[in-house]
Amino acid sequence: MADAATTTVPDAGDSTARKPHPALALLGMTCGLGVILVLMLLVFIMPSLKSGPHDLQVGIVGTSAAADRFETSLATAAPDAYTSQRFASEQELRDAIHDRDVIGGFVVAESGVRTLVAGAGSTAISGSLAGTAQAVGGAIGTDMTVEDVVPLPESDPTGVGIGGLAFPLVFGGIVPVVAFRKILPRSDGWYLTGLLVFAAVGGIVVASILTFAFGSIESTFGPVAGSMALGIAALALPLAGLQKAFGAKGFTIGAMAMMFLGNPLAGIATTSAWLPSGLGTFGQILPPGAAGTLVRSAAYFDGAGGLAALLTLVTWIVVGVLLYVVGMRRAVGEEPAERPSAQLAA
Repeated sequence: MADAATTTVPDAGDSTARKPHPALALLGMTCGLGVILVLMLLVFIMPSLKSGPHDLQVGIVGTSAAADRFETSLATAAPDAYTSQRFASEQELRDAIHDRDVIGGFVVAESGVRTLVAGAGSTAISGSLAGTAQAVGGAIGTDMTVEDVVPLPESDPTGVGIGGLAFPLVFGGIVPVVAFRKILPRSDGWYLTGLLVFAAVGGIVVASILTFAFGSIESTFGPVAGSMALGIAALALPLAGLQKAFGAKGFTIGAMAMMFLGNPLAGIATTSAWLPSGLGTFGQILPPGAAGTLVRSAAYFDGAGGLAALLTLVTWIVVGVLLYVVGMRRAVGEEPAERPSAQLAA
């Protein structure tokens, strides 16, 4: 008994000696959390501060001389903000706006200049384009009129409904992974089925609220519901796959990436074109940004400009399923190795 006591006491003392002083632990934790806070501020606030018009594609219709003069005035009024493209007719320009090839354009005539915008594409971009047009009109001394060729519904003229989807989308993709794993810990089939069913129901619920509560969409209920369901599934399935393949750490890293990168860089409220160069493109690679683009395209542009976003979401879903299969096979491979050790222990 005495020998046992003398052998355990030094071990306990050694483990206590290895622990850092509480003051050092406090200082280290405070500094670490401070760095995280700074990074969060940069990720969430810097994109908004640095956002604005940059290299936005616009169309110009008019005679060669008139279009040249207008392009020069446009470049002077808003340097590096717009990249112009010539169209032979106003109808071609309108079609390009509906197809989301350009964000708007100008019809230059002797009587004045008409500015065509798409408020449904982005109220920030359409407002900026209209403001720039007024500045150019004042500089060249001509009348300016603005026409919204793809307007938002009258019940939601600022696009708040679609613009506020970022956080609900991320929430709807993260929480079900935890909730269904909690109630279905041993059934992979029912677990994945639950995620897919929730994605479908979530898409219908969001489309219903946007249609009947907010009036943000009018006649595109089905496409918006399907787009939102794909977005939720493209978030949930990869997170479930990361959890299955790499455990809680994989899920945590994935969820943090979606929350702290995918959310602020999604550009759902303004579209990715309004975000700083590079950040907007990166945001479209992640599910929240791609889902926002697809929902807006389905809601207001008959799906135009949404193909890349659709393929991105499908890719994330496939990656999620593959990760889950890898995790299942890894779990099956570990079971035989655990059984002999369990039998020896018995």
